[in-house]
Amino acid sequence: MTSSDVTTEPTPHGDGKRDARTSRAWPKVLGLAAAVLVLLFAGSRLSLLPGLGDLFGEETHDRSGPAVLKSVRDMSAYEAASGDFQVVVDLEKDATFVPDALRGTRTLFVGAGTVGASVDLGKVTGSGVVVNEDRTTAELRLPHAVLGKPALDPDRSYAVSKQRGLLDRVGDLFSDNPGSEQAVNKLAVQHISEAAKKSELTARAEKNTADMLKGLLGSLGFERVTVRYGDDQG
Repeated sequence: MTSSDVTTEPTPHGDGKRDARTSRAWPKVLGLAAAVLVLLFAGSRLSLLPGLGDLFGEETHDRSGPAVLKSVRDMSAYEAASGDFQVVVDLEKDATFVPDALRGTRTLFVGAGTVGASVDLGKVTGSGVVVNEDRTTAELRLPHAVLGKPALDPDRSYAVSKQRGLLDRVGDLFSDNPGSEQAVNKLAVQHISEAAKKSELTARAEKNTADMLKGLLGSLGFERVTVRYGDDQG
């Protein structure tokens, strides 16, 4: 009987070293991948740090749907005057017993907007219009002009400076709306509304409305047109 010898070649020592190096390399690869993921996640937050916002490129895609008309209202108010206003809002929020360097915010914001003043001609009743038989004179009694809601202009409104404590900055990193300007926007609207009430905007609107009606009725042949507001007798 012939026996066959099976010779087993020894495994080269190099393969063992290669496996060892591969096993040691895996933690480094996983660590590098984790670091990349962290940087990608933090890329959207780097704009909060001066000078680091341009490290990651960004593209904007507008995937909004078309605007849909929900309702239509007939307008009877005549907007006869509009005022431009600007206010500097200095809003500071402090935390009790906590230093401002840790917790607290201060925002300096310039708010610019417009306020309109209008006369609602739709509220003029039948007795509010008196015309003589010859249709040469007319007397109109209108409601007083009212102010509209202030409308902030985003192109002319901006934050001059923002100061935030360390804890507020950390909180902004995990916030969906870091550094919200909602509070300063509301204050700007409030101050502009108060300024409009103290102005002569409604008086200007009433004068302009009267001039418009006098010109309109004059073109129709009326020789004398008198316009009064509310309970005014003059």
